[in-house]
Amino acid sequence: MCVTPGRELFRWLEFEGQRAFRADQIMGWIYRKWTLDPLEMQNLPECLRIRLSDSFSCGTVKMLDSQSAPDGTAKLLLGLHDGQTIESVIIPHGSRTTFCLSSQVGCPVGCRFCASGTGGLVRNLHAGEIVEQLLACCRHYGARPDNLVFMGVGEPLMNLDNLLVALEAICDKARFDFAQRRITISTSGWTAGIRRLAECRRQFNLAVSLHGSDDSVRKKLIPNCRRPLHEILDACDHYRSQTGRMVTFEYTLIDGVNSRPEQATELADIAKRSRAKVNLIPLNAVPSLPFGPPQRDVIKKFMSVLEARGVQVSIRIGKGSSVAAACGQLRSSAGTY
Repeated sequence: MCVTPGRELFRWLEFEGQRAFRADQIMGWIYRKWTLDPLEMQNLPECLRIRLSDSFSCGTVKMLDSQSAPDGTAKLLLGLHDGQTIESVIIPHGSRTTFCLSSQVGCPVGCRFCASGTGGLVRNLHAGEIVEQLLACCRHYGARPDNLVFMGVGEPLMNLDNLLVALEAICDKARFDFAQRRITISTSGWTAGIRRLAECRRQFNLAVSLHGSDDSVRKKLIPNCRRPLHEILDACDHYRSQTGRMVTFEYTLIDGVNSRPEQATELADIAKRSRAKVNLIPLNAVPSLPFGPPQRDVIKKFMSVLEARGVQVSIRIGKGSSVAAACGQLRSSAGTY
């Protein structure tokens, strides 16, 4: 329904002659019970439930299918009002759970090793669809997440208007009440979006997908919407200066492309210059694409070069690959089910 209700809900209720406490009841159903159908909001008068149902688009994001991996990862296929689909992932890790959400139908960036952009961009998700996606994950999992990452299908910073409205609802204490520091927004390096997000002065984590230590490698891997490396680093500096948050550089390791020790040295220099962390991601192979991950010893050597130069570095543990739910494997199509 009105999944980002705020002032507009109060105005609507006032116009309808309803008392103000009804807004709290409605938001409780949406954000704490993850219920979007007004007819199920049993503590509301029947006449109000009917008026809400008639006045708002209710539950436009529908669960179509789900797949579970042996490691506990769940991939959800969600249908939208216009027949398009998106995928979201629920990732358990020990006692904590992360929801990985999409921001667009398709992706304009088209990284050559990633399944998400193979069909190009179809459209942006509306703010309400982003929030409903989160609530659908909550309903499926039966609990709130510990962390949210916008690393699913799409380039989040190229849908920043809608993303910011959704994040307002997600972080608002009167609504979903989620901590900003537990939200990570990923970008391929869309500098205009990084700078605009910085000006919001929120405490979101920023993860920048470099995938290459120089512009020539990035050009091979990221054909569209690519910005020069120096411009990306300047934007990251601005983000840190405005928010006080350390940026993470995401680096997908691809055999024979970006995994040599000298490239690790270049990446270390970049990370130290930007006072950034590095998250290494061994490629999750997509059968239709001609790329694969390096051997384990190559990955260890790459990481050791970074550590030797004093860079804070981690390796992402691949989860969900058996159901094509790992990083780089998501699509916006029911054809993967």
